[in-house]
Amino acid sequence: MKSPSARQIPKSPVPLMIRVYKYVLPGVKAELNRLRVIAQRIPDKELRTQAIASMDSKEFHCQGGGVYAAANLRQRHILIPLIVSLQTISDYLDNLCDRSTSLDPDDFRLLHQSMLDAIEPESPLRDYYALRSERDDGGYLQELVSTCQICVKKLPSYNSVKPVVTELVRLYGDLQVNKHIVKESREPELLAWWENHRHKVPNLRWNEFAAATGSTLGMFLLFLFAAEEGVTEEDARIALDAYFPYVCGLHIMLDYLIDQEEDRIGGDLNFCNYYEDQTKLIERIGDMVEQARQDVLALPGWQFHRMVIEGLLALYLSDPKVRGQVDVQRVSKRLMRKSPLTRLFFWVNSIVIRKQAKIADK
Repeated sequence: MKSPSARQIPKSPVPLMIRVYKYVLPGVKAELNRLRVIAQRIPDKELRTQAIASMDSKEFHCQGGGVYAAANLRQRHILIPLIVSLQTISDYLDNLCDRSTSLDPDDFRLLHQSMLDAIEPESPLRDYYALRSERDDGGYLQELVSTCQICVKKLPSYNSVKPVVTELVRLYGDLQVNKHIVKESREPELLAWWENHRHKVPNLRWNEFAAATGSTLGMFLLFLFAAEEGVTEEDARIALDAYFPYVCGLHIMLDYLIDQEEDRIGGDLNFCNYYEDQTKLIERIGDMVEQARQDVLALPGWQFHRMVIEGLLALYLSDPKVRGQVDVQRVSKRLMRKSPLTRLFFWVNSIVIRKQAKIADK
């Protein structure tokens, strides 16, 4: 299996975090600062508010995604702008749809066409706001799309991974459309969509499949593979199977776990609310952790991907949102019980990175 050079990939936490502090975090910060300047010039007030808010509240998504550039520092000048731009599209559109003045599925579909265009270098840019009242973003979304297109063109094996990346982006778009339409239609539409896919993931519940489709990690993994010469579509599919559904599902279930109170206040759908009780929720997330740890063994440099899993748990369960939610605290303590040293190491580093970000923002 052709993959990122095993010699390049860090296999233990300290070398990984040295790369993160020295290269990844500064690179992500520089790219977000560039995008923030553009976002601050957005003429439409609502679009400007949501663009800036997505960067303010979800910077850690880009930092987490940027870790994949630490596995191939030679290509970080491509991987960091690509990952940051695609993740920023995701976060910005999520904000727009969550707090939308529209409930039109065609509007949501057109907005998310931007992600499909972003991973297709030859796609023309279009008016992604044509079906909504807020339309003038000063070219912000098109800039994000263009950055992704320029970057994927530079990846040596991108044509081999593109069909698999496209499948993930299509599933992501389907999820975002179905979960943001009128409230009474959300669950029926998600369940109908699940029926078309459940044969692929027979061990998942519908909400767990939906969560897995909401992750961008599989896309970032494939970009990492595409950064090497000689990768085939078969290699890309093996890589996908190592991440989807369990690594991806774990990622988004943790995201929803810490957002339960926020989603309750906002009236947003939350995939952690579909279990018999908290005990079952803990059990299912625990199962995802174990299955994800097993699945990534299929990847060369699997130690790096094991660290990604431990880093996910540390990043989300150390989030300040956990402290304000008694039930989430309980789940967090159970999941962190008997944690390996690697997870505790990333827990401490997650707290340090957040503190550094706060100081830098002052």
